[in-house]
Amino acid sequence: MKLRMKSLRLFAVILFAALAFAQSDEIVPNENLVAEGIPKIPASLAESVSHYSEFRTAGFSSWHPTRREMLIQTRFADTSQVHQVKFPGGARTQLTFYPDRTSGSWYEPVHGDSFIFEKDIAGGEFFQLYRFDLASGDVTLLTDGKSRNTGPLWSYQGDRIAYGSTKRTGNDVDIWVVNAGDPSSARMVAEMQGGGWGVSDWSPDGKQLLVTEYVSASESYVWSLDIDSGKKDRLTPKTKTGGETVAYGNARFSKDDKGVYLTSDQDSEFQRLVYLDLASRKFTVLIPSLNWDVEDVALSRDGRWLAFDANEDGISVLHVFDTRSNKEVNVPKIPVGVINGMEWRNNSRELGFSLSTAGQPYDAYSLDLASGKLERWTYSETGGINPSSFAQPQLIHWKTWDDRSIAGFLYKPPAKFSGKRPVIIAIHGGPEGQVRPDFLGRDNYFINELGIAIIYPNVRGSTGYGKTIQRLDNGYLREGSYKDISTLLDWIQTQPDLDSSKVMITGGSYGGFMTLAVATNYNDRICCSVDVVGPSNLVTFLEHTSGYRQDLRRVEYGDERDPKMRAFLESIAPANKAQNITKPLFVIAGQNDPRVPASESAQMVDVVRKNGTPVWWLLAKDEGHGFAKKKNRDFQFYATVMFVKEYLLK
Repeated sequence: MKLRMKSLRLFAVILFAALAFAQSDEIVPNENLVAEGIPKIPASLAESVSHYSEFRTAGFSSWHPTRREMLIQTRFADTSQVHQVKFPGGARTQLTFYPDRTSGSWYEPVHGDSFIFEKDIAGGEFFQLYRFDLASGDVTLLTDGKSRNTGPLWSYQGDRIAYGSTKRTGNDVDIWVVNAGDPSSARMVAEMQGGGWGVSDWSPDGKQLLVTEYVSASESYVWSLDIDSGKKDRLTPKTKTGGETVAYGNARFSKDDKGVYLTSDQDSEFQRLVYLDLASRKFTVLIPSLNWDVEDVALSRDGRWLAFDANEDGISVLHVFDTRSNKEVNVPKIPVGVINGMEWRNNSRELGFSLSTAGQPYDAYSLDLASGKLERWTYSETGGINPSSFAQPQLIHWKTWDDRSIAGFLYKPPAKFSGKRPVIIAIHGGPEGQVRPDFLGRDNYFINELGIAIIYPNVRGSTGYGKTIQRLDNGYLREGSYKDISTLLDWIQTQPDLDSSKVMITGGSYGGFMTLAVATNYNDRICCSVDVVGPSNLVTFLEHTSGYRQDLRRVEYGDERDPKMRAFLESIAPANKAQNITKPLFVIAGQNDPRVPASESAQMVDVVRKNGTPVWWLLAKDEGHGFAKKKNRDFQFYATVMFVKEYLLK
């Protein structure tokens, strides 16, 4: 028996040594990854970049209604989950444990004995709503398990939850209400047409909802909805045929139910904070002098304080408006960065939010309006790297082909790297999005360790610079944004410390489409490109994106069902010009992507391969619109580092 045990121990030691050797030899893609054309990744590479793969973030989610505690979203294992934090700097106690990430959590607003959260499966974005009982730990499914359910919002009384659901048709988002303690009570309050509907606020008496109808980034409306009858009343005027569209959002009932606070770009380039008197339907601009987009808006429980942040050249500036005196009040300055997810505590004096800077990942914060005290509740790890070593953004501008000024952020490598530096141009998605000076995450590796400069441009079509710039890439104007990158390439040539002969293009989602567009139109000006979940043909994209998104995207890109527009979109499609690509291409996709089907990436890979051009292909079978699971993100990172070293730095 002893001999047998010794033999078993010896076998175990040998097996462990063999496994350790195998693991130290190369990084093998896990069972959910399809990797083609990607060379073997040595384990030594994973070890050398390991610090940059261990960053963590924490996002503020919700205040407890009676105790000074909060819910946050952060990751300790493979995916982001709901955690509880009981005081600033306190332990992050994990409450949900799922293989797929949760995407939001909200305390019951009266007693705080439960919370609701959203979760999908494998990145498919067909979100379900769940109730978590804090006393028992029991989790109850509140929705049907099939449809897409979004934007849950508790009533002030804590008895019901309103949300949008595609249950009726699979495409239209109707407004539903459910009793949190009884999933069988779910009922459709109002039938809607289109996929752009969402709940904005409950009235304090629990009898009405404010709902927003999103048509496009340039056009949206706010409606009131009676809970009992389902009667709708559009509160914002309908755009006249041929007239300029207006975007309304961030609607909140005033405490006395006599008015609505909201944002609007009516008669303005920017989203301004306004008050709508419900009796007269008169709009009043609250801070006329502010010429930047107002973004997040939060009204205190007592209705007095209206907190909002203004997007000033990409930087979040916090403001607080006193609704009693109709004046803005002074608030302490927060660190230069980006904030989101604001919510007041029930005491109406303390504001919670998430904040990130160039040197710090997103963390949860609170600001006490009375004392002016800013407190950090979470301290997300940066992989053991000193945050002071991270590059700071430099705001740059360059003249475009049509004599406009385009902005972007440039991050330069440390002084230890001499001579002209290679450049990565990283294009944001949307296209109604904007690069902001928040934490770069793993991109810091390319700057700090490989000596690469990274430029994040905000080409036409981006938000944050006024609605004229935002609309300059719509429909037949699409190619103007490509030319913005061409003039950026011209600008790089004028910079003495940047190497215009070594440029890589990359981007995700619409940024992926732009990556492919630049690769097909300016192939001779770049070294290589990395496309992440990007469309390759806007016609096939519009035909196959999820039904609830089709009409929303047609407003931006053009309606592929119109023969003239279809011909134009086919003429500019990267997939139809793929023969132009002779520089190496890396394409990354998620099999369950509901926004940009993986077929968009696959068809590009197939065509470029026929050219004999080197193509790397990475498909995750358990992901959607971007990789959410750490094990998949790690492999993507390792492969991207390999690609950059092979094709940009050699």
